[in-house]
Amino acid sequence: MVETSPGLRSGATPLAVRMRPTSLGEVAGQRHLLTPGSPLVALAGDRTGESGSVSVILWGPPGTGKTTLAQAIARSSGRKFVELSAVTAGVRDVRQVMEEARASRDLYGVSTVLFLDEIHRFTKAQQDALLPGVENGWVILVAATTENPSFSVISPLLSRSLLLTLELLTDDDLGTLVDRAVGDTRGLGGRVELEPDARAAIIRLASGDARRALTALEAASVAAAQSTAAADPAGEAEPIAPEGEGGESGAPVKPVITADIVARAVDRALLRYDRNGDEHYDVISAFIKSVRGSDVDAALHYLARMIEAGEDPRFIARRIIVLASEDIGLADPAALGVAVAAADAVQYIGMPEGRIPLAQAVVHLATAPKSNAAYVGIDRAIADVREGKAGRVPKHLRDAHYPGAKRLGHGKGYRYPHDDAIGVVAQEYLPESLRGAVYYEPTEHGNEREVSARLAKLRRIVRGGA
Repeated sequence: MVETSPGLRSGATPLAVRMRPTSLGEVAGQRHLLTPGSPLVALAGDRTGESGSVSVILWGPPGTGKTTLAQAIARSSGRKFVELSAVTAGVRDVRQVMEEARASRDLYGVSTVLFLDEIHRFTKAQQDALLPGVENGWVILVAATTENPSFSVISPLLSRSLLLTLELLTDDDLGTLVDRAVGDTRGLGGRVELEPDARAAIIRLASGDARRALTALEAASVAAAQSTAAADPAGEAEPIAPEGEGGESGAPVKPVITADIVARAVDRALLRYDRNGDEHYDVISAFIKSVRGSDVDAALHYLARMIEAGEDPRFIARRIIVLASEDIGLADPAALGVAVAAADAVQYIGMPEGRIPLAQAVVHLATAPKSNAAYVGIDRAIADVREGKAGRVPKHLRDAHYPGAKRLGHGKGYRYPHDDAIGVVAQEYLPESLRGAVYYEPTEHGNEREVSARLAKLRRIVRGGA
């Protein structure tokens, strides 16, 4: 019968831990932090302690490699590595690490890297306990946080550390990690076969999180092994043979990870969605048209599909901002503010919580009155400019402050609106060739009904009408 290899059993050291890089060269992603001469590279390459000893704070979403970078630095540099979690460690633990680090430096010439995970959970008093060790060089602090350090880390500690921002891993980065885990002896050792659709599904589900990708792969490998064993109840299949053994008659029986197995293993339906393919464009198109069409339920459906498929939330937020101006505009002036606030919130809190402000913005936009008048107006104006309908700026509107400007008549005859009782004066603002041009035509929807009435009065006054 088919045997489940130790690397495919649950209960062993998690795959994400086994596959943790041992050097910076193995780290996938974060290339912007690992260029030659960068602080992290200098920190990892310095075995003398004479350079590259600055403490760093790593800020980024979960699964982007904060712990990995800290351990790779310690291993590469030959320094002592101590790891604390802000969830369980207290001031006493911190002070003990400091004393031991000072002793290691003074007695043995060995410097210590203190990796502190989730530093944002430390109170001010706990963070204060780190200051003597960081300031005196007893430890090189590598702290990790998923929250903005400007709000969660005390100023004295920030000023003594470099703040480095980690980014979500790209699909290519995740693909590299998954492929390595399938073939590497630390991982699955080539004992499973990963179908392309399953690989793509794991990458989509990971949404830039390396730990999530490897956890999904591990769960799928166990499920595939169990599925293979269940299909051979009589024990007729060959057992999984060590690498290099077995020929045509005794070829290893490899569990095959399919997209269906991935879906079952992670208990998530796999959506047909390629972030660079037709489905990506079809879903975002349907999303935009649903908001424009005021169907809030359809809009939320397509938002959910994008979120579940692992679409970049920043891409969704950008489209919502465009929608707020293109399809709503001044019919609801608050829409743009809501959209921008949602984008900021997603950037600040990340996913999955970011789905909540995104949904709030989508509901607001879908139920708001609609107008594309501002969008149409700017495109009309741009079309005239591109056709050469620009004309000279009227003399009374030109800058009169530089030498010789007044001699040329610049600014002469300009009427200052604030000097008028109603704050509006009859005056020509457009170039002569465009006199009377109309670009913005408000609708009667929402707030634009009031704008329309006011604009008609303004145009009559400004253009000298009755």
